[in-house]
Amino acid sequence: MPTLSESAIADLLAPYLPEPPAGLLPRLSTYLDLLLKWNARTNLTAIRDPEEIVRRHFGESLFAARHLDPGALTLLDFGSGAGFPGLPIALLRPDIQVTLAESQNKKATFLREAVRTLGLPTEVWSGRVESMPATRQFHTVTLRAVDNMSAAIASAAPRAVHQLLFLAGSVPTLPPDFSLGPSLPMPNSATSVLLCAFRA
Repeated sequence: MPTLSESAIADLLAPYLPEPPAGLLPRLSTYLDLLLKWNARTNLTAIRDPEEIVRRHFGESLFAARHLDPGALTLLDFGSGAGFPGLPIALLRPDIQVTLAESQNKKATFLREAVRTLGLPTEVWSGRVESMPATRQFHTVTLRAVDNMSAAIASAAPRAVHQLLFLAGSVPTLPPDFSLGPSLPMPNSATSVLLCAFRA
């Protein structure tokens, strides 16, 4: 029995994604149930309430997906954790080749299982982004809830050909070759914003 019905998920997502495309809700429901099952024994996310997971994790990730640069064909989710924002982006935008980078082994193991269960062609890089070959570059790099934002930006910026996308509570210090676009307030949040920075 699913934790939340698809209609309940759709209602929770409405501020972030008013019209979910066909086929998205069943896959989000599968993802939610898998996340809750794993989170019961492995601490993937501090948020335990299914409705809050849908709002905070799914909703904010899908909101970010809606504001990606139209030319994005490759995306690196830096420090993906339990797959946010990378997996919802992969579900909403199958035209983008998403790579999930997660150095914690238990989280990377979950990501591989989620990708397999959801039938996605998404790559899981189970190591530090710094250890990727220098030739690995991506149109867009996303950062959300990373531990040390300034260190993460220093590692992420060389990988981003065009765009850095932040789901953050404050405006980070950017490398000199990136310029910040307008910030978008996150629905249902007094503190979180979506920030897009573009390579000059």
